[in-house]
Amino acid sequence: MQVNDALLTKLEKLSFLKVSDDKREEIINQLSEIVSFVDNLSELNTDGVSDSFAMSDASTFLREDTVSHDSKVNDDILRHAPQSADHFFIVPKIIE
Repeated sequence: MQVNDALLTKLEKLSFLKVSDDKREEIINQLSEIVSFVDNLSELNTDGVSDSFAMSDASTFLREDTVSHDSKVNDDILRHAPQSADHFFIVPKIIE
């Protein structure tokens, strides 16, 4: 795939981005490098490799969903607050 100004214009339209004129050549060069790297991947020999080699039938281990409360953590956090009361931060009123 050849990355050129026409393709960059199409990508701009699809992505709703605008590339400035002074950056166009740099972006085209970077995209060309990326495309050539991906083209190198297509040369890899994947014969004998299963399509699902990274997939596993084992499910993800689920932990018990239990509620825990450590008031020491709350106290440590509130200790650094400029003002607090009744386990809450005190902040200036912003809506009148």
